[in-house]
Amino acid sequence: MTTFLVTGGAGFIGSHLCDRLLAEGHDVVAVDDLSTGRIANLGEARGYGSRFTFFNMDIRAEGLLSLFQRHRPEVVMHVAAQAAVASSVEDPVHDAGVNVMGLLNLMECCANSGVRKVVYAASGGTLYGEPRRLPVKETANGRPVSPYGISKKVAIDYLAYYERARGIGFTALALANVYGPRQDPHGEAGVVAIFSAKMLAGEAPTVFGDGHNTRDYVFVDDVVHAFALAAASGDGRLVNVGTGLETSVNGIFRLLAEITGYQGEPRTGPERAGDLRRSVLDPSLAEEVLGWRPWTHLEDGLRETVAFIKRV
Repeated sequence: MTTFLVTGGAGFIGSHLCDRLLAEGHDVVAVDDLSTGRIANLGEARGYGSRFTFFNMDIRAEGLLSLFQRHRPEVVMHVAAQAAVASSVEDPVHDAGVNVMGLLNLMECCANSGVRKVVYAASGGTLYGEPRRLPVKETANGRPVSPYGISKKVAIDYLAYYERARGIGFTALALANVYGPRQDPHGEAGVVAIFSAKMLAGEAPTVFGDGHNTRDYVFVDDVVHAFALAAASGDGRLVNVGTGLETSVNGIFRLLAEITGYQGEPRTGPERAGDLRRSVLDPSLAEEVLGWRPWTHLEDGLRETVAFIKRV
């Protein structure tokens, strides 16, 4: 049994990760400031009683160190972030405050409490910028086009520094566009959740630009499995977690219209600053170093997501 600390533990990915680790018999400490996370996401985790502990705390808070020293986690799953590209363009200082200074506070806590490894949620959709070749490999020397992508790239350099200087292992998972149950349909990120909720309400979702921009959509359960595997493998590596398949926003609209029974057309809006034209990840390294591969077909994952939104 291992004690894990999950930052962003009440969020979309973080809450699923808590559930997975608890089901495997581990103890879990979750930290979330509830700016985007929701207590409702922790219903299953709270059923594990004393094996699960939740703290409403910002990862930049001074009190984070005492929490580490009290619970002595061995592995940290760092999922907490300012995760909206458009918001990072509007306020790069806030983005860096959460994603860079928050990481540094976390890593200092790790260094002063005996944490052996950090598994970091990087962003494959923004980290590489506009790549020259697709699907993009981890070796691509990309240039992020948004402050959010820059903060994620800088974070990996800091993780490598703490590995060299303080002996804290890390694996950085470059996540494709994650979707699934519990994703916020009212937030800025998460086209699948946003489109699904709008269509189920009989409202037209907005497609920004011409809708031909593409993304690599990976289901949340598959992503959580990659995190669980990375706790014990992939040390010192940046590893793509995606499907290798490219789907346009227009394609997502058509699939969701069929699933939800929506008959209308989408609204159109201007392209958003910081958005990439195409993004798809090569997941072959994940199979090599983690033993991971995606198993959820897009249509199946979309149906499960729509079913969840119907229930709530």
